[in-house]
Amino acid sequence: MKKFTKNIILFFLLMLVTGELTVRFTHAVSDIPQRTIDEFGIQKYKPNQRGFWKGGDHTWVVNEFGWPGILPKSYDNLVMVIGDSFIENFMNSNECHQSEYLKNMLPEYNFMETGRSGISLIEAMEISKQLDTLKPKQHLIYVNDHDFYESIVEVKPMADITQLSLKDSKIVYGEMKAPELKKVLYNWKLLYYFYNRFPISGSANEELEATQKETETIQKTQYTKEIIKLLNYIKSNYKLTDKTLVFHPNSNKTIISLSEEAGFKTILLDSKNDKTWTFDYDSHWTCYGHERAAEQISIQIPF
Repeated sequence: MKKFTKNIILFFLLMLVTGELTVRFTHAVSDIPQRTIDEFGIQKYKPNQRGFWKGGDHTWVVNEFGWPGILPKSYDNLVMVIGDSFIENFMNSNECHQSEYLKNMLPEYNFMETGRSGISLIEAMEISKQLDTLKPKQHLIYVNDHDFYESIVEVKPMADITQLSLKDSKIVYGEMKAPELKKVLYNWKLLYYFYNRFPISGSANEELEATQKETETIQKTQYTKEIIKLLNYIKSNYKLTDKTLVFHPNSNKTIISLSEEAGFKTILLDSKNDKTWTFDYDSHWTCYGHERAAEQISIQIPF
């Protein structure tokens, strides 16, 4: 019996090692960079990381500032590109980032990206303050409707996202969810593979769809007063003359108008009468979508 039990354990360990090596060498799951929280309370990535996206067709890079993407060769005539997972853009190669397309279209300027999944509008404003030491000419902040709603504690409380409490007129910085558990999960590739195949709380697409449905519900409720208070706080605490909000296609026209009234310059992207900008399996932009967005921005950028 002892010998049988020993053989079972050895066989199980061998299968674990074989499975782990197979998942790693075939890149069956994406490498996930480790996050940290800086001295200003902003979530970013630990500097100088590199990894493969699912399938191994391309790698992602986290630069020395802790943001995804390649740094510009010069910081002269600098334009910042700030946003959530659309700007983080791990699902595309470095050549398919907004900074690359914009640089090709506007070679006299340099572009640097600061993107991370979950960045709200208020967190983007906080990030922009840190970047002022680089003396950028302009901050392009990519937003959609839920970036406004997720900025307000009283509208959509989210502990892992930086928000504004309207009641206290105070910034509430996001906290990382189960960082040690995630560290184990992301580094144990076989476990992460099974987690993705058989998710406990639903797939990433299901979670995204749920978020979109929740956003649609919030939109119908129309938290106009709360958004006005958010924009008034931003107007009183941040410089807006060098900030341009780049709205995703089909964004709420009321929010755009309120943003302009607050002092923001705005650009509304348009994907109508065009082939799809997004992946079949994901709502993020493909290389084509990023290029088309950059084309529209390059002719509207307020320099």
